[in-house]
Amino acid sequence: MPLPRPPLILAAIHTSAALLATTSLTLTLWTGLEEPGVALAFGILVAVGELSRWNGTTGLRETAPLGAAGALSYALLGADAGHSTHHGVFQTVAVVVAAALVGCVPHIARGHSRTPDHMARRILTVGFAAVCFQPLYNQGVFRHWGGPAYALLLLALLSLTALCDAVLAAALAHSRTRWPFGPLLRDELRGMLGVGSAVCATGAVMALAVAVVGLWALPVFSLPLLLTQLSFRRYAAVRDTYRQTIASLARSTEIAGYTPAGHARRVAALCQAVGRDLGLSEPDLTVLEYAALMHDIGQLSLVDPVPAGATAVLPPEEQRRIALLGGAVVRQTGVSPQVAAVVERQADPCREQPVSARIVRAVNAYEEKTRAGGPGGPLQALEELRLGTAGDYAPEVVEALARVLSRDCLTLPSAG
Repeated sequence: MPLPRPPLILAAIHTSAALLATTSLTLTLWTGLEEPGVALAFGILVAVGELSRWNGTTGLRETAPLGAAGALSYALLGADAGHSTHHGVFQTVAVVVAAALVGCVPHIARGHSRTPDHMARRILTVGFAAVCFQPLYNQGVFRHWGGPAYALLLLALLSLTALCDAVLAAALAHSRTRWPFGPLLRDELRGMLGVGSAVCATGAVMALAVAVVGLWALPVFSLPLLLTQLSFRRYAAVRDTYRQTIASLARSTEIAGYTPAGHARRVAALCQAVGRDLGLSEPDLTVLEYAALMHDIGQLSLVDPVPAGATAVLPPEEQRRIALLGGAVVRQTGVSPQVAAVVERQADPCREQPVSARIVRAVNAYEEKTRAGGPGGPLQALEELRLGTAGDYAPEVVEALARVLSRDCLTLPSAG
């Protein structure tokens, strides 16, 4: 069954989260808190986790792992130092919502646009975990489960919750970007194997430890996850520096006058959009972005610049020579050999190219033809690419390019 149009998905997720949060807060204020000390301890943990949430560009699925682990452990908490708890579903959601709102204040003040989506995911996933556990536990279903069976139960519930969160994250990304839902969900599920596994394991261990030794277990088991979060920040800083280095190298052709200003950035952005439409994974998209940024670096070896840097109109032999020279330059810079391979093969015969090289070739040609075609350049360029799909450009790449452009409200000719 096809998904509803993206705005409906976004509205449905945000509305569901708002209704659950409002209902939980209202009922909790009306009936009062059960075990207020426990609620306060977990609320502080969630708030600290949200305050330390990072809004960088690492591609990390869970930007507040400590807050997520604290919220999930409270949803699956059945006892405190051997005494049964009775906080239930609505109090669980209410405590997490209140703490998350406190922790999100600095992020909202800085204008981070992803905060509403983050909050919606947190509310719905915690609600899902609490609904699966709290009613059955309060009815005594799990009270006689002990040892490995109880631990496996918590891990199973957390795995289902992580799956729910992955679906929500993919749906939200699909609604905002209109990228294909399937590849987005696949990347979210792959991301669960990293920090997502640590969040689930920590959430389960916290719930089990608090049930035995009490609330003193919270700071002890929070420290490793906090250190992991700091490690990801350092990794992100290195990755951002690496990308800036590649972008600076890509600008060398513009500074030297071989290519027009902004050409590499435009090609890289459009290549990523086409790659997402074709379902490339995030590691492949990273390689594609770097290769697109550096696809013209071989022109630095030319004695006379190509007019307007337009290599698509050169003879095939000259295109291959420039591509091989570019690949050699990329290898000397220490960039990934995968990036160099894409740069080298962008001028190979279409059927022999990997998909990343096919994308770079088609998008580069489209950008050059559009720039030379004046007001009617985009439509004319796309039609020329379609006519060249017999051997120069991959048909699936050209049609993916057409879909990407159509989402930007460009009127396109029919495929026929």
